[in-house]
Amino acid sequence: MSGLRSFVARRLLLGATQIVAVVLLVFALTEALPGDAAVALAGDQPDPARIQAIRETMDLDRPALVRLVDWAAGLPRGDFGTSLTSGRPVAQYIADGFGPTLLLAVLTVLLLVPAGLGLGVLAARHAGRAVDKLVSSVTLAVYAVPEFALGVLLVTVFALKLGWVPPTAVGRSTDLLTHPATLVLPVLVLLSRPVCSVARLVRAGMVEALASPYAEHARRYGVPDRRVRYAHALPNAVAPAVQHLARTIDWLLSGVIVVEALFVIPGLGTVLLTAVAERDVPVVQGLAVVFGVLTVLLNLGADVVTHRLAPRSEVAA
Repeated sequence: MSGLRSFVARRLLLGATQIVAVVLLVFALTEALPGDAAVALAGDQPDPARIQAIRETMDLDRPALVRLVDWAAGLPRGDFGTSLTSGRPVAQYIADGFGPTLLLAVLTVLLLVPAGLGLGVLAARHAGRAVDKLVSSVTLAVYAVPEFALGVLLVTVFALKLGWVPPTAVGRSTDLLTHPATLVLPVLVLLSRPVCSVARLVRAGMVEALASPYAEHARRYGVPDRRVRYAHALPNAVAPAVQHLARTIDWLLSGVIVVEALFVIPGLGTVLLTAVAERDVPVVQGLAVVFGVLTVLLNLGADVVTHRLAPRSEVAA
């Protein structure tokens, strides 16, 4: 237990350092953007007085270090600043878009975990045989298809040709649960590549674990194959997949821009695209910080779970 506490303490310290680095990097990158946001917001024929007023509203007339300190001080309170285009708090944009994105991510993960583990274990149990070759071939083929191409294909077949599900969320309420049919195709697209990679990782880990000396030793002592497979081999096979699952969840929360744009889902990806198009720097900064912090927290949790499942897999830190 003391070893686990020490491991968690080190990871927490590392995570806090990474979060500070994310905040500094986000501010520095937005400061380095070419052009002048005040000029861009002033219109096609900007008036110098209007440009100056916008610069004062955006605090661009203040030193960068002062703006950084003020902005960073508000982040722990959930104060991400104010939108330049609407005057609304950035936190409202994040709150409005977080629900649909989180819903898609949760549904995808709920299907991903059993599907990925099941396919991986199935392939490992039949390693080298027809079932293993079929699972490996199908997962490799599906993984090779880009999300956008797969989404277009699914919309063409199941929405336009067969009419089984709606092609997009246009005309539906922002509460996607009231129209569950609109979630079918986006979830399938989001699920396609992660389930393939998780299944292949679990399959490789299971094959290696089942052939390891400790598994052979357990069999010699009369431990049933089922117990060797699921009580001894599976936890060690799952440990690498947990790390990948954390990266997948991070991608689901912060990298669904293509899927949300394709199916017109009003999530964080759509908010980010709109903010970039309107050059709404505070909204872009706020979303970047949220995505970065989520990445740090998810990987921190994955490290702890992996250490708990297979302590010897800990990477020296």
